Amino acid sequence: MIRKTALISGAGIAGPTLAYWLRAAGFEPTLIERAPALRTGGYVIDFWGLGYDIAERMGLLREINRIGYHMRELRIVDDRGKRVTGFGTNVFRELTGGRYVTLGRSDLSRLLFEKIKDATEVIFDNEIVGIEETADHVRVQFKHGDERRFDLVIGADGLHSDVRRLTFGPQPQFEKYLGYVVAAFELRGYRPRDEDIYVMYGQPGQMVGRFTLHDDRMLFLFVFVADRGSLPTTFDQQKVLLRESYGDGKWECPRILAELDRTDELYFDPVSQIRMGGWSQGRVALVGDAAFCVSLLAGQGSALAMISAYVLAGELANADGRHDQAFARYEAFLRAYINTKQEGAERFTGAFAPKTRQGLWFRNQVIRAFAIPGLARFAVGGDIIDTLRLPNYRWSSISEFTT
Repeated sequence: MIRKTALISGAGIAGPTLAYWLRAAGFEPTLIERAPALRTGGYVIDFWGLGYDIAERMGLLREINRIGYHMRELRIVDDRGKRVTGFGTNVFRELTGGRYVTLGRSDLSRLLFEKIKDATEVIFDNEIVGIEETADHVRVQFKHGDERRFDLVIGADGLHSDVRRLTFGPQPQFEKYLGYVVAAFELRGYRPRDEDIYVMYGQPGQMVGRFTLHDDRMLFLFVFVADRGSLPTTFDQQKVLLRESYGDGKWECPRILAELDRTDELYFDPVSQIRMGGWSQGRVALVGDAAFCVSLLAGQGSALAMISAYVLAGELANADGRHDQAFARYEAFLRAYINTKQEGAERFTGAFAPKTRQGLWFRNQVIRAFAIPGLARFAVGGDIIDTLRLPNYRWSSISEFTT
């Protein structure tokens, strides 16, 4: 029997996860990534819940916990670096039964890629520039190279998805900008180091934080209010905007801004959601942020990417490759769950960088109240504990590559 083929655009989190489970469903996946290699740096993610469960099914937990971080505290400081408020993270471990870890997003991407690289065709430094569907296949034109044909095309290419743009239309008709921008960079040798503590400092409309990484590295994260229409696109312009936005900041802001000169890699992106009426059209479907970005500040984007990839592949397995049936079931299963996550993320976004001093004060009072026994569990338990249950699908080739 000839295996059906699927082209997956994007080698971040959703793409490699989908490639893994599509092989388990009996497909022959091809992964294409516009970058010349896997991306490094970026930011850290809190990882738990169903994404954690899927990683376990893929045999990744040992490595995830080895390279991950077990954060002890989120600490908010004032202009002089004095602790204003904060909370311990034990409540998250209690709510998840200890199945909770913080790790670099690029580290998770690398682990997922390692699981599929030897059994999957991977094309780096290339991208999809044309998609044309016929009755029994999809013709795909690459930026570099000849046209190829696939049974299915899946966009796992994030907030700025090319597959979504080529198939469904321009990004602005689906993007809901939440009013903030996130920037991040890392460097070696910064002091002080508060191990396993996320330290945050804020003024109205902006936050900067730092988190210690392995190998004497430090991660810096900025969240600030900005006009979507005037965001810079070049590396130098982005640095200028950060210096302008945080030029009046106290605490360690002057030192952190000075350290921008030492980095040649800066993550910079709007905090947006993608809201679509449907996640598939014909033989083309979307997963992860390409379909339903909940926003970077939601903290669950990587897990949701893995969940959607797992469910899409599983529905294709159950439907014996009948894509129309599988795509409909994939969306029906996840739509309400994703809607709830998006609504929660939109409410939560302003907590990172409240726009007024009164908002900062109120946020700090809420965090201070987390010290009251049981209150943190009550306040965040609904967002931490997943009520969705992963289906058990009919994987046809799982024994070939699960070791």
